[in-house]
Amino acid sequence: MTHPLIKELARTKAKVVQLEQAIVKELASLPAAYGFASTEEFVSALHASKGGSVRSRKPSPPKARKRAVITDSVRANVKKLLKAGKSGAQIAEAIGISLPSVQNIKKAFGLVKSHRKAAPKASAPRAPAKSAAAPKARRKPAARKSAGIPAPKPATVAIEPITPPAA
Repeated sequence: MTHPLIKELARTKAKVVQLEQAIVKELASLPAAYGFASTEEFVSALHASKGGSVRSRKPSPPKARKRAVITDSVRANVKKLLKAGKSGAQIAEAIGISLPSVQNIKKAFGLVKSHRKAAPKASAPRAPAKSAAAPKARRKPAARKSAGIPAPKPATVAIEPITPPAA
């Protein structure tokens, strides 16, 4: 007695074989459907249309971008286009370098302000510092501004004159 799952597996295997045969027939008819005499001509035409080699199966890794070489002639072209009134983006596109490279060249020519903070300006000389021996004036405590708390009032004391004792 065979298990029902084994029977199901046998039926699925038979169906896979039928599907594989159908795919082989369909692939064999493709070259003739598109006007090619053989499968090899059809495959080479497909590869030529994609631009890759026939044997290449896995995709090639992306190529690293090559750095632009900034020569004196490139600098001269940038300067010429700047005098012509072109923008940095237009110059970068025309010469084939990046916009930051154009900015660096402009900075080297002194045409771009630096974004660094300028050194502090020299100010008038300061007055000499007070000596440390001088006492500091004491400040009165600030009045309380909190809601509902009145500022303390100074106490009033009656002063009586001192009389000398009678002899």
